[in-house]
Amino acid sequence: MTDGAGTGPGAVRAQGVLRLGAHAFPPGRPVIMGIVNRTPDSFFRPGLTWDESAAMERVQAVIAEGADIVDIGGVPAAPGAQVDAAEEIRRTAGFIAAVRAAHPEVVISVDTWRHETGRAACEAGADLLNDSWGGHDPRLAEVAAEFGAGLVCAHVGRQQPRTRPFRVWYPDVMADVLAQTLRLADAAVRAGVDPASIVIDPAHDFGKNTWHSLEVTRRLAEMTATGWPVLVSLSNKDFVGETLDVPLEERLPGTLAATAVSAWHGARIFRVHQVRESRQVVDMVAAIRGDRPPARAVRGLA
Repeated sequence: MTDGAGTGPGAVRAQGVLRLGAHAFPPGRPVIMGIVNRTPDSFFRPGLTWDESAAMERVQAVIAEGADIVDIGGVPAAPGAQVDAAEEIRRTAGFIAAVRAAHPEVVISVDTWRHETGRAACEAGADLLNDSWGGHDPRLAEVAAEFGAGLVCAHVGRQQPRTRPFRVWYPDVMADVLAQTLRLADAAVRAGVDPASIVIDPAHDFGKNTWHSLEVTRRLAEMTATGWPVLVSLSNKDFVGETLDVPLEERLPGTLAATAVSAWHGARIFRVHQVRESRQVVDMVAAIRGDRPPARAVRGLA
C-alpha cells in the first residue's frame, strides 16, 4: 500500500491489496469478519459460545456461511466483571490454537487492547490484532510488527476500555475520527507494521452517541478516501436500536441497512454476528458497484 503519497495523518492513499496472514484481499472484495465471543456475558446472545465446543461449532458455522475472518474475543466491551490479562489469555489463546489447527486457511483475529493478550494470540496463530480501544496500549503495535500481524486502528475519542460514553461532544466527529485513526495508523507504520496489513475503524458507538454513529456512517467515504482499508462493526449496535426504537433481537434490518451504506462508501471489512445475511448484502452492493459479477446471469440471455 505504498503509493508515494506518504503515511502521515491526512495522507491520501490509493486503495491497495489488504494482506492478512496468508491471504491477499484485492480492492473491491468485501471481507466478512464473523464474531466468536469466548465470554459468559457478551453483548449479543450472552454465553452462547462460552463453552469451547459451542465456540468451535460457531467457528465452523461462520466459515460455512461466508466469513473470511474469525474474530475471537475474551472480554466484553461493556462494563462488568473484571477480566485481567491472564484470564483473557486463558479464554482466547488455547482456543485460537485449536481454530488454527482445525482451519489453517482462515484468517484469525483477536479482539483485544492488551499487548500481553496480543502476544499470546499471535503465538497461538492469530493473524490480526483487532484493537477496539484505539491504541490504549501502544505496545500492541509492537507485537503486531514482531509477528507480522495486521492491526486495527480504531477511534474511541477519549474513552477508556470498558466504559460507556457520557455526554461526548466533538466539533466535527469525522474530523476527530480521521485524526485519531490516521495518527494510530502512522504510529503502527513507524513501529514496523506492514502498511498493507493496517486497517482503520470508526468504531460505531465507542465514544459516540447515536447522532455521532449516524454521521460517521453517512460520511464514511471520507475515511475510505484515505486509502486505508476501513473496518465497520455495526452489528446490532445501540445506534441501530435507538434510531429505530427496537430491542436487540430486532436490529438485523437496521444493521443490514447500515452495512449496505457502508459498503457503498467503500468499507472493506464488516464485523458481524449474522454472517450469511451480511455476506449477501455486501456481495450485492459489490455487484451494483461493478466490483464483482453476478454469481449467475441467465435472465434475457438464455
